[in-house]
Amino acid sequence: MRVFQFALLCLALFIQYRLWFGHNGVQDYTRLKQAVTSHQDTNAKLLKRNKVLKADIEDLKLGQEGIEERARNELGMIKPGETFIRVLPGQQQNEH
Repeated sequence: MRVFQFALLCLALFIQYRLWFGHNGVQDYTRLKQAVTSHQDTNAKLLKRNKVLKADIEDLKLGQEGIEERARNELGMIKPGETFIRVLPGQQQNEH
């Protein structure tokens, strides 16, 4: 009878070891769960970025305003006949 109890105890310890430390155990589960969460966050950020890019593409396809705005802001272009005035902030002078 003692041998049977010892065998059951060894089997229970082996199963517990495999559950906590073995392949596909609790540690693997928590590691994979964190990886999935991280990838879901990354995917959410990329989806937001894609929506912004799609909106920019639609603006560029539909109207000249988007093209004009990008040319002005990113390339510093002006229309023919326009006068470009750039105001630089000056240093403040302390009067005594």
